[in-house]
Amino acid sequence: MSLYGGVELGGTKIVCAVGTGPDDIRDEMRFPTLGADEALPRICGWLLGQGRLDAVGVACFGPLDPNPSSPTFGYVTTTPKPGWAQTDVVGTLRAALGVPVGFDTDVNGAALGEWRWGAARGLDTFIYLTVGTGIGGGAMANGRLLHGLMHPEMGHLRVPHDRARDPFEGSCSYHGDCLEGLAAGPAIEARWGQRGECLPPEHPAWALEAHYLALGLVNYILTLSPQRLILGGGVMAQAQLFPLIRSEVQALLNGYLQLEPLLRGMDEYIVPPALGGRAGVVGALALAEIAAGS
Repeated sequence: MSLYGGVELGGTKIVCAVGTGPDDIRDEMRFPTLGADEALPRICGWLLGQGRLDAVGVACFGPLDPNPSSPTFGYVTTTPKPGWAQTDVVGTLRAALGVPVGFDTDVNGAALGEWRWGAARGLDTFIYLTVGTGIGGGAMANGRLLHGLMHPEMGHLRVPHDRARDPFEGSCSYHGDCLEGLAAGPAIEARWGQRGECLPPEHPAWALEAHYLALGLVNYILTLSPQRLILGGGVMAQAQLFPLIRSEVQALLNGYLQLEPLLRGMDEYIVPPALGGRAGVVGALALAEIAAGS
């Protein structure tokens, strides 16, 4: 039986696992996201200690280069994360482990995991959006993970910003008040002076958060026509957000799309991930399986 390694390189934590899927995780390691010079040797050493692996998959924060024909395939490219810009992740792992390495964004990896084992089973076109320390989106279209010039950067969508309602300038170091700059976890903390998990469910932060996320989702719906939207990440652990977002999306669409999933309350259209916080590392195992040619 084949055995795979999965690595989720996240914005705040790194998760490594060995197994074949969510019901077969043989071992796991977690640690905070260090710089590449510290993190990659630790990852390689742990994976080498797991015995013979058939392949490894990496679901990684970006921006990155997912194009196998590119000379910088497998690199983290222009990330602002200290110690990671222009890092050859795939080349380092291949050299250390001597096995095929699958590579994609953390959100595309999570999307793949949800498609294989979770909330997107049976679908061929959907979006996985994570809302946490940043906002990122992975997408599958017609049964294939979406790539193009690079990979989707859904968190940096420009959304309407009513400065009378919300004078906050935004926290994105590149764009200020893009979707991530207005609605990611650091934006909530900077705007209200407290981390989101410290704010009560009735706090006005959540209506504003739902508004911004709904603006983004409506753009994705009208552009990619997904069969389902899966929303994960730490901010979405606030259960009160889901009904607020569903209601706001319906209001913004204003009856334009007379489609059955959009007319019945959206409870099955805008959903949390079935794999929870494991979607990324489980998706990395699926990337490994693909890299192995299984």
